[in-house]
Amino acid sequence: MPAHAVLTTVSNQPGMLFGLTGVLASHQANVSSVDIIPRDDQHAEIYLEFTAEAAIETIVADLRQIAGVSRVELTPSFTKIYGKRIIIMGGGAQVGQVALGAITEADRHNIRGERISVDTIPLVGEEALASAVRAVVRLPRVRLLVLAGSLMGGEITAAVEEVREKGLIVISLNMAGSVPDVADLVVSDPVQAGVMAVMAIADTAKFNIVRQQKRRY
Repeated sequence: MPAHAVLTTVSNQPGMLFGLTGVLASHQANVSSVDIIPRDDQHAEIYLEFTAEAAIETIVADLRQIAGVSRVELTPSFTKIYGKRIIIMGGGAQVGQVALGAITEADRHNIRGERISVDTIPLVGEEALASAVRAVVRLPRVRLLVLAGSLMGGEITAAVEEVREKGLIVISLNMAGSVPDVADLVVSDPVQAGVMAVMAIADTAKFNIVRQQKRRY
């Protein structure tokens, strides 16, 4: 079915999301993403991505009829604009070096038609990192996680195993601890790890992460 994205401006009051999704349901639309952006006490924006066989003009017209909706705008989806996401987390110095490789390689592929974005978060502490790893799979469009640090194990290792079971690719720097033992790929050079992360998810790259499973570089 055709994919669409709309950005609506609504009154900041209960029931607005219910009204919007009710209209989409009436048109047999399948909602794939929702984001609510509060603007002030009176207004908010609700962004929705969905697929539907019905004419988008009819859906938009019906959305505009909802009480409290002041604007409905068709917009390119986040997938078309920002594309696939790579998350890099761990120690600040290592994160920065991985990002250097990933951003440089992403630029090479993006000018050839890809859309790959890179997000970073420097974190320390077993609990903080384990929680962040588990939360990655709840972020939209994330395809790969890079763990960059000097020592990771324990609860972080358990979190990596959980997200890998859900289909997330995990690359680890070659570090102390048990995380490298459960990652899909282990790379010693942080810049190279960033490059290989992009190559692993880019359709324009001839690199198969499955063939590199459990290897160390």
